[in-house]
Amino acid sequence: MKELQHATTIGKISYTNAWPIYHFFEPAALTYPAELITEVPARLNERIQEGTLDLSAMSSFAYGMASDRLLLLPNISVSSQGEVKSILLFSKEPIDSIGNRTIALTNTSATSVNLLKVIMTKFYEGKPDYITMEPELEHMMENADAALLIGDHAIKASWADHHYFVYDLGELWYQYTGHSMTYAVWAVSRSLADNNGEAVQEIVQAFYNSKTASLRDLAPVVKQAIQQIGGSEAYWYAYFRNLVYDFGENELQGLQLYFRYAHELGLMEHEVQVDLWNENKLIRVTE
Repeated sequence: MKELQHATTIGKISYTNAWPIYHFFEPAALTYPAELITEVPARLNERIQEGTLDLSAMSSFAYGMASDRLLLLPNISVSSQGEVKSILLFSKEPIDSIGNRTIALTNTSATSVNLLKVIMTKFYEGKPDYITMEPELEHMMENADAALLIGDHAIKASWADHHYFVYDLGELWYQYTGHSMTYAVWAVSRSLADNNGEAVQEIVQAFYNSKTASLRDLAPVVKQAIQQIGGSEAYWYAYFRNLVYDFGENELQGLQLYFRYAHELGLMEHEVQVDLWNENKLIRVTE
């Protein structure tokens, strides 16, 4: 194992949708020392902005907020071309009837919350009141007309017996824009990229290898999902195969549009310049 001043701290999303990226990722097998830290997206976002993580999965919105200090890693993301199946709006009424009602938001991800705000404002011309709550559907619905859940909370709620209207935010985004939507990206601090390019390259390759191995044989990931969350093999195979784990031109265009809308609505303080890392060379992306 090669020497670094400290072990590279790597953030891991606790949600199921990122499991294929991490399933075969072994920090102990890396040449350079590394430590894997598992948190919900909101906490990972905070830690990479605080500087207590060197490289991490993070919500796309949080990356945009801190893009001046970060570089996007190529070829990995959690995206969808249409429905995502785990970012769901549950509503007592049809979505076009809740533009001026109250919507309860999950307290666990900035990307999904702001995607909903873009959708409600841009596509439905609504101005709902938003309240933030713990992600528990029935309690949220006692206090609001609709509720946004993400990740495993959304999946479990979608299996429950209820009479709510259910809207998939990935599907709504695609219907109105024709673009894919990227929910999570992997980013590295510019300082680590500048000073330890070989370590970053090794980590990027290890993530890519894990993704490739997982998608070649989803059985171990599906088995883990059933054991930890429930559901059927058929559900989980369909779920993982539906998601897009690449980050190419399609994903880039959709993400840039999301950032543009967020900035226009005042949700993003500044315009986002997406910079990609590639073998320790900066690739500046222009629209």
